[in-house]
Amino acid sequence: MNDRECTEFLQEALPARGLRWAGFRKVRRLVCKRLGKRLRELGVADLAHYRIVLERDAAERLAFDRLCHIPISRFYRDRGVFNTLSNDVLPRLAQRASARDQQWLRVWSAGCASGEEPYTLRILWELALKERFPEIELHVVATDVEPGMLRRARAGCYGPSSLSDLPEDWLALAFERKGELHCLREAFRSHTEFVQQDIRAAMPDGAFDLILCRNFVFTYFELAVQQTVAARLVEHLQPHGVLAIGIHEKLPATLSGLHPLCTVPGLYEKTGQAPC
Repeated sequence: MNDRECTEFLQEALPARGLRWAGFRKVRRLVCKRLGKRLRELGVADLAHYRIVLERDAAERLAFDRLCHIPISRFYRDRGVFNTLSNDVLPRLAQRASARDQQWLRVWSAGCASGEEPYTLRILWELALKERFPEIELHVVATDVEPGMLRRARAGCYGPSSLSDLPEDWLALAFERKGELHCLREAFRSHTEFVQQDIRAAMPDGAFDLILCRNFVFTYFELAVQQTVAARLVEHLQPHGVLAIGIHEKLPATLSGLHPLCTVPGLYEKTGQAPC
């Protein structure tokens, strides 16, 4: 299986799974490598025969879907986003919660991979904001479709590449060294819940003050799936809640109920009128 053959196969097979080829162009070699390994596991001679397997076997269609899961993440990924969350968005949400006598801020990290994003939020809250809002606790629900990623997230131990963007003082405060890995201290694991879910089929219960759905749905899913998921994300936001998507992603043009914040790309507020 060469690159051309795999590319042609993905261009045909991805849309049938609700996925878009454009999102996978830059990561196709990773998917092709996984696909080659899968063919060897099944004893399938080539992609032509694998097409037949996919047509006949629903379980294999789910297995192919997992091959296309791209778990690329690191702590404090896109520094400007997290700086804005720390300096503006979370304080504003905490003030609103306090005014409502609400004791919790609920945050959902969708497509959390091995936990870098939800744990970044926990560290940020504990070290930068908790002292300002002692009456408010941050509760994070983190979801991903891949059970292996969730096992790694619950373990909370990471190599240097995952931590390269985290401020050095936060690294020292939030982690302890265990051999070649840095493991999150127990104090930074509380009120963080990891749940296996496919966002196309299920979402956590209740409404959230902040939802992060970054470099995931609006990169890899077909437009029709994006539209359905985006509308449900809006439904799961509190009034004046905030949605964060990837800084290079775009929401479906048909989506209503969200308006961009004026500070950084990829942040949207659920409001009745545009704030800018």
